[in-house]
Amino acid sequence: MLAIVVDKFSPVGSIDIRSVEEPSVPDGHALIDVAATGLGFVDGLKVAGLYQTKDPLPFIPGMEFSGVISRVGTGAERLKVGDRVFGQAPRGALAERISVPAIQLLRMSEHTSFAQAAAVPVNYLTALYGLRERASLRPGELLLILGAAGGTGTAAIKVGKMLGAEIIAAASTEEKRAFALAEGASLAINPAQPQWRDELKALTNGRTVDVIYDVVGGDISPIAFRTLGWRGRHLAVGFAAGAIPTLTFNIPLLKGASLIGVDSAQIQKREPDMYVRLMSEIESALATGKLEPPPVQTFAFDQFQHAFEAMASRRAAGKVVVMSSSPSAAAQNTK
Repeated sequence: MLAIVVDKFSPVGSIDIRSVEEPSVPDGHALIDVAATGLGFVDGLKVAGLYQTKDPLPFIPGMEFSGVISRVGTGAERLKVGDRVFGQAPRGALAERISVPAIQLLRMSEHTSFAQAAAVPVNYLTALYGLRERASLRPGELLLILGAAGGTGTAAIKVGKMLGAEIIAAASTEEKRAFALAEGASLAINPAQPQWRDELKALTNGRTVDVIYDVVGGDISPIAFRTLGWRGRHLAVGFAAGAIPTLTFNIPLLKGASLIGVDSAQIQKREPDMYVRLMSEIESALATGKLEPPPVQTFAFDQFQHAFEAMASRRAAGKVVVMSSSPSAAAQNTK
């Protein structure tokens, strides 16, 4: 089968597609013909060897995927060949096939495409865990999303809407702000403007922010924290801007506000019951239409380097997804 293989930590431009052996299917596992692979900032860091943990070399990157089950191992009989599924794994999704424990697979909604399903696992889990379980976001509260037009930010828009929040999208270009509004935000603001806090205050008629969902970091984060009202909650989700911000402790003291870290990679390890419950809820909410599927920007398998570049440069609108070159998966994508 074809796969994208990393045999040394280096920029994405130095890795390529090659033929590798098909993965085995141990007991309790299922083999999936991959239709689409969702990319996140962590994938780029892992390829370059800059993530906090390093994958064993050589490895196939890609943690989020969707596809069709082509083989089921002993003990995984709750699934059957032909099932349309999505899920996540530590690595291995940028390939024609992947073998994963069946317990980690979710059935796709008929309302969701393969590209959309591949964009769900990490971002929607992070948003639901962060907004509801950590920030206790309530209906009618004001939610400010920093970096609202990317894959992580748009997931927060969709989950925030499901939870009944009023959403303000912060994005650096007019096109991104328009995109976030089209995806469900109520208001949009340009955080690159020097006086953007005054503009925010005018937009909300002086109302303070209840929850911040921050995937950007950098200089904007400490300024955004000051927009919180009493008992506000600032979720630190990522640092797409590159710089890790600092916060003076007197500000949260005066506001009675909280800075809360949200790392989706830790949920399955530290709160496994929570992980299973939230993923099951996401599966159900997508199936019933309670939760809208994510917007995506797709790239062909042989254009994976362009996909990584679009994600790293923050040019993409929505989640970046690489479509598989597998003939069987490609046939499914047309249905």
